[in-house]
Amino acid sequence: MLILIDQDGVLADFERGFHRAWMASGHPYPAIDLAERRQFRVRDDYPESCQPAVDAIYTAEGFYRDLPPIAGAIDALRAMLAEGIDLRICTSPLNHYRYCVPEKYQWVEQHLGREFVARMIVTKDKTIVHGDILIDDNPQIHGSRTPDWQHVLFDQPYNRHREGPRMSWANWRDVLLKP
Repeated sequence: MLILIDQDGVLADFERGFHRAWMASGHPYPAIDLAERRQFRVRDDYPESCQPAVDAIYTAEGFYRDLPPIAGAIDALRAMLAEGIDLRICTSPLNHYRYCVPEKYQWVEQHLGREFVARMIVTKDKTIVHGDILIDDNPQIHGSRTPDWQHVLFDQPYNRHREGPRMSWANWRDVLLKP
């Protein structure tokens, strides 16, 4: 079994990193707590007048590199490998990629080790990547083809309106290793 795992919002805590940076920015618009988020893209939960400030945060140098891991993610990946599961990190970069792409690699090396960098797939179109399961927080994966993987939603408040299999790091064994 080949499992593809998204990076941001599944392994790296984009939400906590963004919230922390927004609070530190001193912007007068209040930070939106994760529990209140309703859109996949953080910028879509803020008023249009805030979007340049939102974009400036997640395109800034150091943002992706310094994201904290989601609780349980690192231990779960190590346990998957120990159980013989073949896995790859399958992540999409921003179009404004100057810092995003190298920092995604740096994040993986820092939190999972240099050997894990070889397990990274960076693509704008996840539908062209072969796998059995894609674990992703994005409720709608679009691309150039019909994917051959099953989409398992990584549970987040902004994707709870979608039906289908979902998991967290607390229940990954129940979802992925069920007979």
